[in-house]
Amino acid sequence: MLRIYEHDHIQSSMTKPCGFEFWRSTLKGARYVVAPMVDQSELAWRLLSRRHGAELCYTPMLHAQVFVRDANYRRENLYNELNQDDRPLITQFCANDPEVFIQAALLAQDYCDAIDLNLGCPQMIAKRGHYGVFLQDEWDLLEKMIKLADEKLSVPITCKIRVFPEIEKTVKYAKMLEKAGCQLLTVHGRTKDQKGALTGIASWKHIKAVREAVNIPVFANGNIQHLSDVQRCMEETGVQGVMSAEGNLHNPALFEGCSPPVWEMAEEYLEVVEKHPPCSLSYVRAHIFKLWHHTLQIHQDLREELAKAKNVAGVAEVNRQLKQRCQKEMAKDESEWTQTLLPFPHWICQPYVRPPPKDPNTENGQKALETKAVSVKRALEDGDGSNDSLSKNKQKKKVRNPNKNFCPELKPKYIKCEQCGNPKTNCLLSVHFWVIGHGLRFKTKALKQCNSDTGGGLTNGTVSTAVHDPL
Repeated sequence: MLRIYEHDHIQSSMTKPCGFEFWRSTLKGARYVVAPMVDQSELAWRLLSRRHGAELCYTPMLHAQVFVRDANYRRENLYNELNQDDRPLITQFCANDPEVFIQAALLAQDYCDAIDLNLGCPQMIAKRGHYGVFLQDEWDLLEKMIKLADEKLSVPITCKIRVFPEIEKTVKYAKMLEKAGCQLLTVHGRTKDQKGALTGIASWKHIKAVREAVNIPVFANGNIQHLSDVQRCMEETGVQGVMSAEGNLHNPALFEGCSPPVWEMAEEYLEVVEKHPPCSLSYVRAHIFKLWHHTLQIHQDLREELAKAKNVAGVAEVNRQLKQRCQKEMAKDESEWTQTLLPFPHWICQPYVRPPPKDPNTENGQKALETKAVSVKRALEDGDGSNDSLSKNKQKKKVRNPNKNFCPELKPKYIKCEQCGNPKTNCLLSVHFWVIGHGLRFKTKALKQCNSDTGGGLTNGTVSTAVHDPL
């Protein structure tokens, strides 16, 4: 692999700002931070967030290996997004190879103010790719990656982590990263397993313990839905700044401490998108879905229209219709407004609160009977293959192929070959096929007719179509 860092960057660690100096001078003492979000913290969204109080933004998480080998990926995700109003900016990478990470960081360092190593992504794709929080236990590797980055880069190296269940281990982890050369640490107060329906509450106690143990700036991440949460988090943990991800997506004015009508934020975002092309339609659509999340639960027809929009103009038209419907509802008496459990009317920017996970041992508030564990998806309680007993995937297939049999009990059974596992027949001669060795061979229509005319006998001149040959 080509090493592209054998030059004056070797001495960069002696000249670049470090720790609190870096936070105060380069990052301008940023307290309000927009998180790195895959396909969501793109330039247009960062500029919108900065207009409304954000003081520091991160790029979406970028794959170091792809960034190194693909010039188009570099242009689309960083180089083309260079904007003087988009600073300070930290570029985040996921990586598990020190050499690849350094190469990617060197290619990015002139376009940002720091390089961040993602050690917090808990998704399945990160597990398969072996990055993010799934490097949490590989301290030797992480130490090597951070040390190399601190030595070779002209900008500081930072990290974003998740906590261990044990506070003591989390503190030890943070101190190891600091010693290796990390100049700023973002601590997401959730563990590796706290995601999706099991997201739960982030532990500010872990964050506070880390802040008290290290001598570098610390940002807190988790439980941030309103500006009051930001202020309370800083008071309780002593951190230098607070990072918001989902709270920011539902209300980009969160750091201003206000909750504007959704259409105001949506219109402003679409305006920024038009001014700073190109912006992927999938990003735009996803942002509008997030902003209008609560209203789209009510106006399902427009949810479908938004999903089918083929360009930004189509997204803007759905936004216009949603605005119009909400303004009509606003004109009515308050008693006629759609009733929800939300703290504000559904057309106001506000956080989405995930429902707590259901207790697997209870059903409708009562203790469920202990039953043998079975996969609900694959359960086939009825022998008729009805839709109720099929998985969602098979139900979709049944709609496309209504005459196909999806019930295992009704499917014909074949004897499997001991060598290859494919079906074989019980006899060497059959009306429709015969076995040579253990391969299946099917008669042609012409051969069937010939056999019928000659009494069904087989001849040496028979021609067949081989379907399976284990050799």
